[in-house]
Amino acid sequence: MKLVAVLVALSASLTCHAEVVTVSSYAGQESRDVKALSPEDVQAYLSGKGMGLAKAAELNGYPGPSHVLTLSAQLGLTPEQKKQTEALFASMEANAISAGAPLVEEERKLDRLFATRSITPELLTSALERIAQLQAKVRAAHLEAHLAQVRILSPEQVALYMQLRGYSSDEPTPRHPHHPNSGG
Repeated sequence: MKLVAVLVALSASLTCHAEVVTVSSYAGQESRDVKALSPEDVQAYLSGKGMGLAKAAELNGYPGPSHVLTLSAQLGLTPEQKKQTEALFASMEANAISAGAPLVEEERKLDRLFATRSITPELLTSALERIAQLQAKVRAAHLEAHLAQVRILSPEQVALYMQLRGYSSDEPTPRHPHHPNSGG
């Protein structure tokens, strides 16, 4: 009986002193070239991809040119609409890349400041301001393209787009101002 009591006490003592090791969700990311960005993020910024930056537009009835081009046959784009959408996409992509490439470089510089332990509050503020401006430019490139795209499509095409993308609901498609077919 004494042996059981000793084993119970020893077990309880070991349990109380055992440390819980929690592996960070960041584990493995310390070897990234740019710690704050995944390789996929870097590639997306360098190639002008959307990365969900235009969800505010996309999910509120403002189609994106990339998806409009993919769905051009189903949407029944006219040759002129397709030409305008292709030009819009090329412009959006160029604008996104022109801000995305410097954004990746600024993130790399911020990473180096921390890695070399040369970061100061002033350098941090300056780096974050540059990064924020570039992030805003990348997002603006995508959101502005959605804003322009809705003016190229008819309200019926916008409604069909929403349905094809799986966003349809029982609510009517919003009417967009300045569209030649929307009465605004």
